[in-house]
Amino acid sequence: MTRGISSTPQRLFLLTFIWATLPRPAAGAPPLNATGGNRSCGGSTRCIEGVILPVWTPQNPALPERLARATVYFLGLVYMFLGVSIIADRFMASIEVITSQVRRVTVTTPGGERVSATVRVWNETVSNLTLMALGSSAPEILLSVVEVCGHGFTAGQLGPNTIVGSAAFNMFVIIGLCVGVVPDGEVRRVKHLRVFFVTAAWSVFAYVWLYVILAVSSPGVVHIWEGLLTLLFFPVCVGVAYVADRRLLFYKYVYKRYRAGKRKGVIIETEGEPERPPEADGKGVGLQGEEAEPELDEEASRREAARILKELRLKHPDKEAELLVELANYHVLSQQQKSRAFYRCQATRILTGAGDVLRRHAADQARRAAQLDAPGDSPPGDASSRVFFDSPAYQCLENCGGVALTVVRRGGDLTLAVAVDYLTEDGTANAGSDYRAAAGTLSFLPGETEKQIRVSIVDDDIFEEDEHFLVHLRDVRVQNEGTGAPDRPAPPAALGLPCTATVTIFDDDHAGIFTFEEPRVTVSESVGVMEARVARCSGARGAVALPYRTSAGTARGGGVDYEDTHGVLLFEDNEILKTIAVRIVDREEYDKKVSFFLKLQEPYWCRGGRTGGFVRTGSDIYRKVQGREHPAPSSIINITEEAGPEGMLTRKEKEERRIAEMGRPTLGEHVKLEVVIEESYEFKSTVDKLLKKTNLALVIGTNSWREQFVEAVTVSSGNDDDDECSEEKLPSCLDYVMHFLTVFWKLLFAFVPPTDYWNGWACFLVSISVIGLLTALIGDLASHFGCTIGLKDSVTAVVFVALGTSVPDTFASKVAAIQDQYADASIGNVTGSNAVNVFLGIGVAWSIAAVYHRSRNQEFRVDPGTLAFSVTLFTIFAFICIAVLLYRRRPEIGGELGGPRGPKVLTSCLFFSLWLMYIVFSSLEAYCHIKGF
Repeated sequence: MTRGISSTPQRLFLLTFIWATLPRPAAGAPPLNATGGNRSCGGSTRCIEGVILPVWTPQNPALPERLARATVYFLGLVYMFLGVSIIADRFMASIEVITSQVRRVTVTTPGGERVSATVRVWNETVSNLTLMALGSSAPEILLSVVEVCGHGFTAGQLGPNTIVGSAAFNMFVIIGLCVGVVPDGEVRRVKHLRVFFVTAAWSVFAYVWLYVILAVSSPGVVHIWEGLLTLLFFPVCVGVAYVADRRLLFYKYVYKRYRAGKRKGVIIETEGEPERPPEADGKGVGLQGEEAEPELDEEASRREAARILKELRLKHPDKEAELLVELANYHVLSQQQKSRAFYRCQATRILTGAGDVLRRHAADQARRAAQLDAPGDSPPGDASSRVFFDSPAYQCLENCGGVALTVVRRGGDLTLAVAVDYLTEDGTANAGSDYRAAAGTLSFLPGETEKQIRVSIVDDDIFEEDEHFLVHLRDVRVQNEGTGAPDRPAPPAALGLPCTATVTIFDDDHAGIFTFEEPRVTVSESVGVMEARVARCSGARGAVALPYRTSAGTARGGGVDYEDTHGVLLFEDNEILKTIAVRIVDREEYDKKVSFFLKLQEPYWCRGGRTGGFVRTGSDIYRKVQGREHPAPSSIINITEEAGPEGMLTRKEKEERRIAEMGRPTLGEHVKLEVVIEESYEFKSTVDKLLKKTNLALVIGTNSWREQFVEAVTVSSGNDDDDECSEEKLPSCLDYVMHFLTVFWKLLFAFVPPTDYWNGWACFLVSISVIGLLTALIGDLASHFGCTIGLKDSVTAVVFVALGTSVPDTFASKVAAIQDQYADASIGNVTGSNAVNVFLGIGVAWSIAAVYHRSRNQEFRVDPGTLAFSVTLFTIFAFICIAVLLYRRRPEIGGELGGPRGPKVLTSCLFFSLWLMYIVFSSLEAYCHIKGF
C-alpha cells in the first residue's frame, strides 16, 4: 500500500504539534477571545452537556486525571467509529440490494424484433447521488441534524465543520491516495465524464452557496428560505445529473452511441463520430435507443462467464468441478463493475476481520454444491418387493426361433419367495402364425432377483411388415414355502413399472428398408462423438452395403463444428441396426444452435457367396434363396434382357418380377437426418448458475438472522492474495484482534433485519436509525474529548471526527482504484457525496432550526467566522484539485488516477499537502492566529 503524508504516525505527529502550539485556557479560565473583538475565535473550549452524555464532573481536574479522561474519551470515540462502520456496512448492503432490483421489459432490437430483457429499476447516477451518497455520508449528515436538534435548535460547531472537514479529507486525501495506489504504468479514467463534471460543479457550488448564506446574504443569520433552498438544491442536483446521464433536453442534439457494459442494466454511452456500420454477427452494434442495451448486456455477461469457464478448464484440467466453479465464481465477481456500496462493505469487512467477501462467498457456494452433490446415506428401501420387466421393449428377427424377456425383482425382503403370472397378447402380430402364445407363472425363490420368459417366434417365407405383440405381468404375490397352503396375496410384493413389454418381430424375408430412426436429432456440443442409428426394417435377409455422407448446413465442417464424415455401412445377414459416428467439436459456446445433415445413399448388394439371401438371375431381378441348413427345393427363374420388353412377359413372369422387386434393399422414409448442435446443457447450466450466484447484492446481503449471527462470530482472512488456486487462507493475528474488538458490534447489529426482508428496506430503516443514535454518542464524545484537552469543536471536527467517519471510505476507494478499470467508483462518487453533505446535512438541520426559531419570533443565528473561513479555504483548494484531475486526462498522463510514476507521486504529494494546509490554516484561524471572516 502506498504510504504518504496521510499515514497514521505522521497524522499523530501533526495533531500533537497543533495541540502543543495552540493556546489552551487554564483550568477554570474563561475562553480565549479574538484580540479586541467580541466573538470567540471558533467557539470556546468549555465542556457542555451532550445530547446523551452528561459532563464529567468536576470539570477542571488536575493534569493526570485530565489525561485519563482524554484517554477514555478517545478510546470511546474510536470504538464508536468502529460501531458506526459496522452498522454502515449493513446500511450499504441494504442500499446495494435496493438499487440492484431488476424488472423484465419488452424491447425492440435494431432489426425490429421484440424481445424480453432485464433492466435495473434504479438508474445508476440517481442511485449514486441519493442512496449511495446517503450511505457514505450518513454519519456526517446525521451528526449535523442531531447536534442542532439535541441542543435546543441552536447552531453548533461540530456538525457543520465535520461536513466541511470530511469533504476536504475526501477531496484531497482519498483522491491523492487513489492516484498513488494504482500500479505503475496503469491509468484509471472517469467513464461517466459528463456526470463527473456535473457533480464536481455542484460540489463546489454547494460550498460557495454555504459561504453566501453565512457571510453575504444575511451574515450570521439563516432564514427559512435559505435553509429550504439549500435542501431543494439536492433534488435539483440529482435531476441535472440524470439529464446528463440520459442525454435529455439539449443532450438529444448531441450525437450519441451506445455500447454494452459489464454490469447488468448499466447503460454506457459515448459521444463522437459515428462508428462503422454494424457487422452481421452483431458485434459492435450501434443502437439508436437505450432500450436494446439490456439484451446486449445480458448476452455479454453470459459470454464473459462462458469464456472464464473455458479458460479455467484449459488452465486447470486436473481440478475438480467444485473448485473450478469456485474459481469461476470468484473471477466473474472480481471482473464485474462494482458499486460504491460494495467497495465500502468490502473494506469494512476486511478491516473488522470478516474477510474478503468475494472469496468467502465463492468458497461457501462451492462447499454447498459439494454437500448437495456428495452421496449421502441411501434412503430406506420400500417395504414391498417390486416385480417388473427389465426393459419395456424387445426386438427379434423372424428366424430367431424365440425371444427371452427378463423379469427382475427389486426391494423388499429377498428371503421371501415371490410369484408372478404372465401372458401374451396380440398386437399386429397374431398368435399361431407369427408367434406362439404363452402364459404361466414365474417363481422367484428366496434370493433370486431375475427370471426369464421365453416366447417362440414363427418363421415364414411371406413378405410382410414388422409386427409386434405384448407380454403382461399380473397377480404378483408372496408364496408360502414348506406348507401345502395355497398361494396367498400379500402386501410385501407388488408390480413395478414397466409391467408390460412390447416385442417387435422384424421380417427377414426382404433385404430390408433402410432409414434413420427419426428425421431430426439434437445433440450437445460436449457429446464428443454423436451416433446416428440406422434401422433395417421389413426384412433383414442378405448382406447389404449402405453409403452415407455428411452435408454442411449452418454448422461448419472441417473441424470447426464437426468433422466431415463419409463411408459405407455393411449390414450382415440378419443384422438390423447400425450406427454412424460423427465427431462433434466442443467450442463451449453459451448460446449455440447450428445444424448439419447426414444423408443415406442407395443401398446395394454385397458381392460374394453367402448362405441364404438373394441371387441375381437377370437385369435387377432377384429371387429369394432360403437360408437354412436344408433348404427346400426352389426353382430359379432366369429373366434376362433378351426376354424382350416387359409387355412380352407372361402373367406368371410379371408376378415373379414384382415379387422379386419387393425383395430389393431400398431406402425408407427418413434418408436425410438433420443433426442440430446446441450448447452443452451442463455448460449452459453452469454458466446460468454462475450468473445467478454472481449478483453482488447476494454476496454482501443476507437472507436470514441465522446467517447474520453465524457471520458475526466467524473470523476470516482479510488477505487479498491474487493466487487464484490458493487454498483458503487462515486468519492472521490482526484478523483475530480486529474480530474480537468488534465482535460486540457484530452480534448487536446481527439483530438488524436481513437485507432480503422488504427488498432491503427493513434493513435500511433500522440501520439509519441506529446510525443516528451512534452519531449522537460520537458528537458527545468528540466534544468532551476536545474540551478536555483544550481543543475547540471546530478543530476537533475537522481533525478527529472527519477523519474517523472517512476511514471506511478511504479503504473502499483504495480497493476500487486498484481493482476497478475505471475511476468512477473510487473518485467519481467523492464529488457527489460532498455536495449531498451540504444539501442534506446543512439543509435539513438549518431548515428545522430556522422554522423552530421563526415559530418563536426569533432568528436562527450561526457564527460565520470559522465555518466561513473553512468553506472558503476548501473551495479554493477544491478548484485546484479538480483542475489537476482534468489536466491529468491529457495524453501525457492518460487518466485521473495512476500514470507514470513521476506525475503520480507529485499529484499525491500535492493533494496531501492541500489537506495539511487546510487543517493547519483552519486550526490557526480558530485560535485567531490568522484573521478569518
